[in-house]
Amino acid sequence: MAISIPFAVDTGIQGLPDTERRVLLELILHGGQSRVRIAERLGLSRTSLTRVTRQLLDAGFVIEGEMQLSGTRGRPAEALYLRQDAARFAGVKLTADQLYLVVTDLSATIVAETAVALPSRKVEDVVALIAHEIARLEDQLGALTGVGIAAAGDVRSADRGPILQHSNFLGWDEVPLARLVADASGIPATLVNDVHALTGAQHWFGGEERHRSLVVYGVGAGIGCGVVIAEELHLGAHGRAGRIGHSRIGGRGRRCENGHRDCIHSFVTMPAIEQGAGVEAGEYALALDRARGGEAVALGAFESAARALGAAVADAVNAYDPDMVAIMGEGVDMLDLAPEQFRTGLAEFLEQGDAGSILIDRPPFHFDLYARGAAVAVMRELLA
Repeated sequence: MAISIPFAVDTGIQGLPDTERRVLLELILHGGQSRVRIAERLGLSRTSLTRVTRQLLDAGFVIEGEMQLSGTRGRPAEALYLRQDAARFAGVKLTADQLYLVVTDLSATIVAETAVALPSRKVEDVVALIAHEIARLEDQLGALTGVGIAAAGDVRSADRGPILQHSNFLGWDEVPLARLVADASGIPATLVNDVHALTGAQHWFGGEERHRSLVVYGVGAGIGCGVVIAEELHLGAHGRAGRIGHSRIGGRGRRCENGHRDCIHSFVTMPAIEQGAGVEAGEYALALDRARGGEAVALGAFESAARALGAAVADAVNAYDPDMVAIMGEGVDMLDLAPEQFRTGLAEFLEQGDAGSILIDRPPFHFDLYARGAAVAVMRELLA
């Protein structure tokens, strides 16, 4: 049931008690439900749910309605529905030269988006740009509840907030980016690795069927993966979970930063494909056109990439045995050009399993999904 009413409340998610957050999260993840169903799923008494419902109604997070349950007769059940526009979140994705920013509602639907070139890679300039763009969007849309920032690199936890420990693309080390953005913008902020952000959003909002365990691959200028285990996004003890790029698979490809010529990074990234296809750096589209046209050298680069990606997926299946593997990113064309080589790599590196039994999904992708994932990251932090 879609609800559309004017945005009129300044949300206070940060101050919601635990039970109210649990009910709100239940509606976010599973949609409108009868009060009886919510109480059963969350183990709440009728009295407790009535109290919680009143608080959520007064705060503007939910609305009431009627729901005719399938297979029943008589009076419709009382139901609660999420008011999707009761809170809005900013999500930022940083690349080496661009800032991508989106605003989402409580259903992770993008309601505004923009892309701005970075004035420089100086930390203070990037922080000022983020704060400026957030202020501009708040002038248009009203107050934002929080901002999530996604960047390629190592993100570790610290007492005063997450730290961008290292980012090759930005050339940054030990930057307390979340705290700096929160201070500059005046709203809560968090920081997350970009593929972990993509994974968190795919877990909560990736489709009608949610999976308790999930691995998401992000393939583009680099490759990384995020892992969900037992409904929890697994970041690792040092924020580095899902690093599979330097697994050695044989062959001879592009020299990686560690000096390998035979690791997954050597074949599967867009720069590796460009080099293998014999085009200049940044000419991925040309390599793709040549491969689609049947040029042997370019097609061979995508075939090598497909086998390497199959090996990477096998590594994750061997380690985590997930319900599903999702492959996303702007550099996944090898799956169209060389599906047999992908299956070959998967079968070659899979341990004691049937490659045909692995559920592999390739969701629709556009680059703003990284920024959307960052917005979901701050939602997860405030609600989960």
